[in-house]
Amino acid sequence: MRITDEVAEAIAEGRPVVALESTIISHGLPQPRNLQVAAELEATVREAGAVPATIAVLDGVPRIGLDKEGLERIATEPGLRKLGFRDLAPAAALGLSGATTVSGTSFLAARAGIRVFATGGLGGVHRDWTTVQDESADLDTLSRTRITVVCAGVKSILDVPATLQRLETRQVGVVGYRTDQFPGFYLHTSGEPVDWRIETPEEAAGIMRAQDALGGPETALIVANPVPVADQLDPALHDRVLAEALAAADAQGVTGQAITPFLLEYLVNGTGGASLEANLAAVRGNAGLAGRIAAAFSREG
Repeated sequence: MRITDEVAEAIAEGRPVVALESTIISHGLPQPRNLQVAAELEATVREAGAVPATIAVLDGVPRIGLDKEGLERIATEPGLRKLGFRDLAPAAALGLSGATTVSGTSFLAARAGIRVFATGGLGGVHRDWTTVQDESADLDTLSRTRITVVCAGVKSILDVPATLQRLETRQVGVVGYRTDQFPGFYLHTSGEPVDWRIETPEEAAGIMRAQDALGGPETALIVANPVPVADQLDPALHDRVLAEALAAADAQGVTGQAITPFLLEYLVNGTGGASLEANLAAVRGNAGLAGRIAAAFSREG
């Protein structure tokens, strides 16, 4: 791995660092807005008192923290692959470049000694799992990676109750940040309850310390931070367009890895871009909260 000097020094000195994924830059946003948002998220982490470390693989080398040139490559280079954990070794061996997903980012961040990671929404169990058995690799990686992930729940195109059940089975802790209900990614709530609620970044840091003190499996902690009600996608619009997207995917035979980008793009188009704005509002909030949690964890250490 290649770690920038700033990130390496912060890790060595025990100062707060927040990992950021790169797929939102390469695949989640149109140009040139993607590069603007990448810089904005890093600035948000800094304002919260932490050092940002956007993670990607460039020319086969995992990069922990990107300079201006690296961010521009992720934002503009055509043909970049999405790299989950399983893809990291082939990309390294073949000298390829790619943006890291939640599973890839979580693994590389933890390997580098970074404890807090901000993203938009997690992957999870897909609808009709009993037929297709499609489940995101995010869940498996989080079941064996000691990292705290600040997110707005799981993508609402998924089977949220089944995903929560799977996280429970894999011993991944889930706490709601100032909420008793699991967020719905674009929506303030999915309607599903969470067992634990916290009110402050310091409480999240305390749970992280308790994880370390208790030992046991190296599982993640998910801090579910809902998008504000004022910034959420209109629930009725969301439900209508998602139903249309699912029907379109079924009619066109879209399955496997193609299903998620198909549904997300359909939502963006079908909501006139409103789903994208809700996604960005969630990511911004998560980056700021992750910075505050990392700072609290560093202070306690």
